[in-house]
Amino acid sequence: MAGILSRRIFGFSLSLILINMASIMERADENLLPAVYKEVSEAFDAGPIELGYLTFIRNFVQSVSSPMAGVLALHHDRPVVLAMGTACWALSTAAVGVSQHFNQVAFWRAINGLGLAIVIPALQSFIADSYMDGLRGTGFGLLNLIGSVGGIGGGVLATIMAGHEYWGIPGWRCAFIMMASLSLLIGVLVFLFVVDPRRDPLVAVGADDDTERANLIMKSTVPPSSIWSSSWLAMRSVMKVKTFQIIVLQGIVGSLPWTAMVFFTMWFELIGFDNNSSAALNSLFAIGCAMGSFLGGMIADRLSKYYPDSGRVMCAQFSAFMGIPFSWILLTGIRPSVNNWNAFAATLLLMGLTISWCASCANNPMFAEVVPPKHRTMIYAFDRAFEGSFSSFAAPAVGILTEKIYGYDSKSLKSVGGSAEGALALSRGLFMMTIVPFGLCCLFYSPLYIVFRRDRESAKLVSSKEQQLSSEIDFVGR
Repeated sequence: MAGILSRRIFGFSLSLILINMASIMERADENLLPAVYKEVSEAFDAGPIELGYLTFIRNFVQSVSSPMAGVLALHHDRPVVLAMGTACWALSTAAVGVSQHFNQVAFWRAINGLGLAIVIPALQSFIADSYMDGLRGTGFGLLNLIGSVGGIGGGVLATIMAGHEYWGIPGWRCAFIMMASLSLLIGVLVFLFVVDPRRDPLVAVGADDDTERANLIMKSTVPPSSIWSSSWLAMRSVMKVKTFQIIVLQGIVGSLPWTAMVFFTMWFELIGFDNNSSAALNSLFAIGCAMGSFLGGMIADRLSKYYPDSGRVMCAQFSAFMGIPFSWILLTGIRPSVNNWNAFAATLLLMGLTISWCASCANNPMFAEVVPPKHRTMIYAFDRAFEGSFSSFAAPAVGILTEKIYGYDSKSLKSVGGSAEGALALSRGLFMMTIVPFGLCCLFYSPLYIVFRRDRESAKLVSSKEQQLSSEIDFVGR
């Protein structure tokens, strides 16, 4: 018996390792294109508006396709779903690296969004099922921390490689092809070795009586309904949850600054920083975000023990509010000069440390508590669908503000040593797309102080009824 349990725990641990590796590659893939905006701009004669549309296309397709992950996860093991999405994004990433026309890049970015739409909600629900209440903030924070390693690696690698040629091929193209190959390898490993925690939830971190109850529900002998009817029922159940509606509302505006921040690398290079210095600045920001996400998740877990109905909300509002002063300091308070690298570095590190809490401290753990376990992938999928579809407009909005209102000239990209006028125009566009959304995000969290407790109790009641129904059917079957 002990040997069987040991093998189950080993398989569960290996699954978590591979899931985190998949998260690393996913974050690396997300950071590839923004890290080489300048080189892509020169290769395809594209300005900030066109570059913003590339991010918009991927994010928008990813958003509208996210419910597909919820449908697939209802009827297939999540390792299969993750492998499908990983293969899709890996192949499209390689295709971007060999594209010769801007329209080709745009098409493959859309396919890349489809792959990410399948992967991200499945990853989130996998973590939600792998950690119990009171530990999920730490679990999601750890996922973000490890995933950020991939984001840092992808951004730094692409930024550094972009300044060189390899075998006569531009470095940014080589970075895309190499990252695609690694992603495809991880996808194969996930398919072969990862075990869905829904098969054996009793080995989850912090497993308790609630886990056993979820296990009974998942193994219910209720005859399965059709794919479409069960999917429609899950969608309706998720959409009615007030906590979901409020978090999506704040997320629509709260994710705008993060989408706009894809222009940071380009802004640093316009100031005059070289590829290595720009990569180092982005790395410090990513390190701060990674540490902050993990720290915020742990603090919220501790606080929720004393204030179960409001602790996570307080942490999220603090994090959203901190985006306001740090955006002002970074974009307007520091003089845009290569001599101020240390000031930029310190600000970016502290900014990342404080503004990155919301997903791990509140959004993702709270989602897991307000729906039954079988609907978790669906709620994460719809969160991405609504938030991502609106936030995808942020990147082109920055481009429009920069070019049409603040007078940015795309020819300044070719200036040696940067462009002071271009940097000023881009910083103003970024400022408008960060400080206002952060303030609204902080405000929109407030109703959760009232509705979260009701939704959590309702979810527990539904789970109890499903457990009772499962027990009755089992008794009749005997």
